[in-house]
Amino acid sequence: MIRTDSVVKRHGALVAVDDVSLDIRPGVTAIIGPNGAGKSTLLSAIGRLIPTDGGRITVDSQDVATTKTRDLARRLAILRQDNHLAIRLSVEDLVAYGRFPHGGSGRTPDDRGHVERAIGMLDLGAVRTRFLDELSGGQRQRAFVAMALAQDTDHLLLDEPLNNLDPRHGVALMKLVRRLANERGMTVVVVLHDINVAAQYADDIVAMRDGRVVHHGNVAEVITEERLSALYDTPAHVATVAGRPIVIWE
Repeated sequence: MIRTDSVVKRHGALVAVDDVSLDIRPGVTAIIGPNGAGKSTLLSAIGRLIPTDGGRITVDSQDVATTKTRDLARRLAILRQDNHLAIRLSVEDLVAYGRFPHGGSGRTPDDRGHVERAIGMLDLGAVRTRFLDELSGGQRQRAFVAMALAQDTDHLLLDEPLNNLDPRHGVALMKLVRRLANERGMTVVVVLHDINVAAQYADDIVAMRDGRVVHHGNVAEVITEERLSALYDTPAHVATVAGRPIVIWE
């Protein structure tokens, strides 16, 4: 369980996250909303990438602000939207970094097992020895996702993970996220701009606007014509295909 209690984050005079209180249960939760809604800022605060200016965040009742870094990293992994490294690494070396919170170097038998599984899950076997700066944007994105998976946590935060991915790899990634939540009981929080992807793969939706949560509920409760039209200031039509809502913007 991830819990945020009256969380506030300011950037100067701008309130990027405004009094956000959420209980995020195991499964897949998608955070949606227009640009500037505070989605990525909230995710970064949960992952302790940025400090908050008020409120409290807990992961399995452990206070994110005071938990030791290594202990937190054993519980929670995060993929940022902007991943840049100043050093030159191969794909498998990057993925092995995910084992550091567990005290491993990426080279013990247990570490290697997690690294190999993550590389296989993200279909990176053919490029495992190549350097990151030799890869396409989509391949690099999958390498960073693999590093987060190798961390082997019960909580996974993904900020726009579909950036640079073609449909094949985007679908494969979301199916993997769905499977991890179902089979391992993981709590996955994913920031998405594609509402139809959120509707297809998420259990719950958090809709944000102007730094505040305006809706939080299951897909059927949030993905409605009235709520989406108001959230995005754009008329939305919601149809049903194969039992899931599909949004058509008018």
